[in-house]
Amino acid sequence: MSEESGAGVYMVRCADDSYYVGSARLGLERRLSEHNNGICGVYTAKRLPVTPVWSEHFQKITDAIAVERQVKGWPRAKKEALIRGDFGSIQMLAKRRT
Repeated sequence: MSEESGAGVYMVRCADDSYYVGSARLGLERRLSEHNNGICGVYTAKRLPVTPVWSEHFQKITDAIAVERQVKGWPRAKKEALIRGDFGSIQMLAKRRT
């Protein structure tokens, strides 16, 4: 993820096998370090260490925030399809909910 402009959205797997989705404006490596050092995030601080499983960079911070909010609302199966890059399953899981 570039640190030059924009922001990234990321997902980490926590020690308890749960997922956390967040955004990083100052770089993914820095944000992961903050998580693993307990500096940010009440949720992850109790579930260390965290391991990155997915990320995407956006030129506009507003786009990154929109995707972060969207993915946070997804069920576990859909998040795991995103991690695998299985976009067919993401579409199928989206249709199931309607």
